[in-house]
Amino acid sequence: MTITMYDLAGAEADRRFSPFCWRARMALAHKGLAVETVPWRFTEKDKLPTPNAGRVPVIVDGERVVHDSSAIADYLDERYPDRPALFGGETGRGLARFVQNWSETVLQNGLIRLVLLDIHRHLGPADQAYFRGDREKRFGATLEEFVGDREARLPAFRASLDPLRRTVERQNFVSGDAPAYADYTVFGAFQWARAISDFELLAADDPVRAWRGRMLDLYDGLAGRAPAYGRC
Repeated sequence: MTITMYDLAGAEADRRFSPFCWRARMALAHKGLAVETVPWRFTEKDKLPTPNAGRVPVIVDGERVVHDSSAIADYLDERYPDRPALFGGETGRGLARFVQNWSETVLQNGLIRLVLLDIHRHLGPADQAYFRGDREKRFGATLEEFVGDREARLPAFRASLDPLRRTVERQNFVSGDAPAYADYTVFGAFQWARAISDFELLAADDPVRAWRGRMLDLYDGLAGRAPAYGRC
């Protein structure tokens, strides 16, 4: 049975840019599960299956509806234990939770200061109005002001990646020799930025860039084939 996943899209239906949705997409591919994605926009909250929190990702697996990327990953490992594990036991789950917290508090917070305005330009008119109003209220600045100093912020952002950089220059993936959910939580953030911004985040010789390239090649180039800026 094919799983249905509701996935955040821009004005172009195939431009998918949610970091949380990319986590779920990669987790589903890791499990080798068939999935059909449904493009969803910020202003289409009534189009999601219930129960939901008005956000994506949401998956529908038979009669089961699961929302939130973390809950989806837990569900997939519990529902499909015969397929490749996302965590590799409770120790791996605990370490993945630490990586997720780092991704959300350091990586994504750094990225948003660099690419927020680029998200806006990839939305349709109704979503643009919603996004500008919501984010400008949230951040207390216009979108233009919020990213206006991004060139100056770039060195500090790159420096913040040192824990990731030191890891992937010594091993192929965050999780070791093979990717697992910890990799998908970090990669989701980079794929989010890559999908909507041509602002160059990483130097050409950065080990993080090489790791991102390996992630783009996974699962027959699932992420690498998606509409985005640049190969890696």
